[in-house]
Formats: sequence, structure tokens, C-alpha cells
Amino acid sequence: MDLGIFSVSLAVKDIGASRKFYETLGFKAEHGDEAQKWLIMINGDAKIGLFEGMFEDNILTFHPLDARTVEKTLREAGYSIDKGAEGDEGPCHTVLKDPDGNVVMFDQF
Repeated sequence: MDLGIFSVSLAVKDIGASRKFYETLGFKAEHGDEAQKWLIMINGDAKIGLFEGMFEDNILTFHPLDARTVEKTLREAGYSIDKGAEGDEGPCHTVLKDPDGNVVMFDQF
């Protein structure tokens, strides 16, 4: 199963401080708006989303071409979905927790 591009979405306390830290590591802001409290930082193939005040936990994020198929596979395997994809086509996302409670999102553009 191709899960697409991987990124980590971090729930940060201070977007400016987090941006500065990751810029020190060579990341550059490629998308987002610091005034709106979110940035997508990229360093080579590594991608980190910084989100202030948008969610409580850090999220492992995958961008598959078909999140609905990923969700179907997970449901058939007996996993509980916290937020399922809506509709039959177009952008959607599926959210669940792994066995250790880490939030995992499959986000289809």
C-alpha cells in the first residue's frame, strides 16, 4: 500500500520559536502563514508541519492518493477509526490512533 508523502505535524506552543529552531536545523518555510499560526517546513525530503493551537497532540501524517482505501483496509483489519473520510470522492482524511496512542492521519488532497 502506497501511503504517499510522510510528514510530522507538531502541536507547538510558540510558532515563532519553533520556526527559528527548525530553521537552525536547515528547514525552510514553504507553505502556511505564521500569522495564522501554521507553517510547513521542508528540509530535503523531510517535512514538518508546525501548528499552534490547532490540535493537542503531534500527528504522524501520510498523504496517500486514496485515503478511503487505506481507511477500508484498516477497518477490515479491525482497527477503530476516530474520524473517517466523508463522501465518496475528493479531498478527505482519516484519523486513528496506533496501539501506543499516537495519532495517525491519512490526508488526501
